[in-house]
Amino acid sequence: MNVRLNKKHQKTLEAIFSIQTPATLQWRRIEALFMALGATKEELRGSGVNFKLRGKTATFHRPHPRKEIKRYQIRRARNFLEEVEITP
Repeated sequence: MNVRLNKKHQKTLEAIFSIQTPATLQWRRIEALFMALGATKEELRGSGVNFKLRGKTATFHRPHPRKEIKRYQIRRARNFLEEVEITP
C-alpha cells in the first residue's frame, strides 16, 4: 500500500519517529495522520479511541484538558506505525 501524505502529515510522521520524543505534539495531528494512512476509527467509552490499520489495532486515550499528547503515547503511536510497516 503506497500512501501519499501531505506536508503536514509527513512532518507529523517525522516527529513521531524523531530521536528526541517531542513533548508538544497535538493529538489531532496524530489522529489526522492515522486517518490519512487509511486507518478506521472506533470511538470507545470516555476518551478512548481504537484505530485499525492493516489488520492491527491500537487503543489511545485522547488527552484532556490539554491538546498535547504525552511522550509515552507518541512512543505507542511509533510502535503501532512500525507494526504496520509505516516509517518516514
